[in-house]
Amino acid sequence: MFAIVGAAGNVGYSTSSALRRAGMPVRAILRDRTKAARLSDIGCEIATDLQNAAALAMAIGDADAVQIIIPVSPLTKDPADGLRRSIEGLFEALTQTRPKQVLAISDYGAHVTDDIGMPSMFRDLEARLAQLKTQLLVLRSAEHMHNWGRVIPMAVASDILPTFQDPVDMAQPTISAHDLGLIAADLLLGPESGTGVQVIHAEGPRRYSANDVAAVVSQLSSRVVRARGVPRSQWQATFERTMPSSLASLLIKANDAKNKGGLVEIAPNAGVVRYGHTSLIDALRPFFLPE
Repeated sequence: MFAIVGAAGNVGYSTSSALRRAGMPVRAILRDRTKAARLSDIGCEIATDLQNAAALAMAIGDADAVQIIIPVSPLTKDPADGLRRSIEGLFEALTQTRPKQVLAISDYGAHVTDDIGMPSMFRDLEARLAQLKTQLLVLRSAEHMHNWGRVIPMAVASDILPTFQDPVDMAQPTISAHDLGLIAADLLLGPESGTGVQVIHAEGPRRYSANDVAAVVSQLSSRVVRARGVPRSQWQATFERTMPSSLASLLIKANDAKNKGGLVEIAPNAGVVRYGHTSLIDALRPFFLPE
């Protein structure tokens, strides 16, 4: 049995679907049962009501392998504290259930010892899970392509794509969430290697700059869209329009680290790097389809 924590999300659903196509039993673990329909439709067992570590342990149950994604709740008062509590809750639940294998979705830059915001939260996750006496697969993901969807309406309306990338022609690693889920499923279906930690990095078929994103948005919208960097002095106010300050701080530090180059990256002397197949234009095309 494969238990997928966060199966309703883009990555979790992709992993669940791939495992089901391979004929594997999947338990989809959700916070919100209203999102269970499409997972039930592909034959997943459904578990919900994840209010604490004990409930999560019950949902994981007798699963042989567990995939976990730490959710970010931007509407909570302190999302950063919520992430820390989620890490501890997952660790407690996995300590109770002791699955043979755990696959954790992590982040590029999680190897960096300095505080660089969001990637540092995943460094903490990796360190905590490394204490489990099980096989731990750490799948460090590049930024998801669909994150650009947040600014596409603004870009189409104004012909300006706002970005925190500086310079705007700097190519950065990114991946489609669907591809990441497929890579995770392939790892879960692979041979077990006992206890220990294996780190795998995952990114798309090529790297893209903000200028590349603007070009794709131009092509899909039939408009001329240009990338424009948000001035550093405006970052905090820009982020805090839509999220609490603790989450804004994590994202500001992460973007600073990206712009320095070489920090939110593949770790030095990394072993395995897996590459997805979805191009940026195909990942963003659904944002332009009629509802």
